Amino acid sequence: MKVLKFGGTSVGSPENMRMVMKIITDGEQKLVVLSAMSGTTNSLVEISKHLYNKDAQAARSVIKALRDKYDKVVDELYSADHYKQKGAAVIAEVFGLLEGLTSKEFNEWDEKVALAQGELISTRLFTLLMEENGHRTELLPALDFMRVDEERAADMEAIETLLSEIMAGTPKVKYYITQGFICRDAEGRIDNLERGGSDYTASLVGAALDADEIQIWTDIDGFHNNDPRFVANTRKIDQLSFNEAAELAYFGAKILHPQTISPARVKNIPVRLKNTMNPGDGGTLITTVSDGTGIKAVAAKDGITAIKIRSGRMFMAYGFLKRVFEVFETFKTPIDMITTSEVAVSLTIDNTKYLKEIGSQLLQFGEVEIDQDMSIICIVGDIIREETGFASRVFNALDGIPIRMISYGGSRYNISVLVPTSHKQTTLQTLSDKLLNE
Repeated sequence: MKVLKFGGTSVGSPENMRMVMKIITDGEQKLVVLSAMSGTTNSLVEISKHLYNKDAQAARSVIKALRDKYDKVVDELYSADHYKQKGAAVIAEVFGLLEGLTSKEFNEWDEKVALAQGELISTRLFTLLMEENGHRTELLPALDFMRVDEERAADMEAIETLLSEIMAGTPKVKYYITQGFICRDAEGRIDNLERGGSDYTASLVGAALDADEIQIWTDIDGFHNNDPRFVANTRKIDQLSFNEAAELAYFGAKILHPQTISPARVKNIPVRLKNTMNPGDGGTLITTVSDGTGIKAVAAKDGITAIKIRSGRMFMAYGFLKRVFEVFETFKTPIDMITTSEVAVSLTIDNTKYLKEIGSQLLQFGEVEIDQDMSIICIVGDIIREETGFASRVFNALDGIPIRMISYGGSRYNISVLVPTSHKQTTLQTLSDKLLNE
């Protein structure tokens, strides 16, 4: 069995939903993970913000606009009146729930319920479309088997057990449909895998089922060697290793959720990135095998904050870094990059929720310097095996770029530099011109 995930753009209109149906109905058994229709989650976030601000009228206005959109979708998606009525009943049920949230004290768990509705709508409407067109299809509610633990990490053991039980008790059909993104927490409440989490759902499900292949379908042909939104003349990469793809995803390549690779790598399941609008293209295949050495691609991660702690007490001291890291552990704030010298340590974070508190606690160690609006530029490939002089090629290419930090040697698959976000596009284009397209 293959597991296929289709993103919000892929199911973003009745026309696109029919295109997805055409892609998957080839007679081979598969499980299909769907995101919410494009724009829906943004609207649900907006509704939640209004309700937190106790502005029920503004929330109702957004709810009405979103319902009008879905009423039109239902009218265009189905041919038979019978299925139009079924689709309308789905919309009435979901938007009745959303309306109900405007008449109560809104909290974070209500928000999780609200955010789940996008995937619940798209999968129910798509399942009806499949049925109307004569395809035997079973909808497997993700809330019945997707679980996260107390730390909101995927509970793989629970997912495997629950999904196995559900599949054993479900009629055998060619096509199974489920929701991406949504799950339940350790206490059984509705939760989610955060934005972009449908990719992660597909990988977790694929690993749980020992799938033959996991396919992530979006609106681009696969990984490109640079960000086409900012750089001219990028090209698609046909094959990457799991390690290379993981580095690119973590450090900013938007095509893939950062956590997607791990479950597939553990089970050695190939991951293929494909374009819904161009299904004939082979996309990018991700396996244990790379297609050669050298630099493959460049990616950028924005919203980075750099923190430098300078202290004479670091010199010849042990335990200093441990105490610094404990501050970030206290506030559950991950660190992206780190560099050290005898008297200073510099590191980066992308979550600034507790930046003020972190900065205050770090003052106990010495001077603290904080720089915001930074970007990590990650250069990825099988680079340690590259010919002598790799580092000099990179730094020669970056001549004239104000570099705040450098990370090299922690992985043989990347070298990362930190630059002001105002210099991001110039840096990406320069690396493309001097390293990727030379």
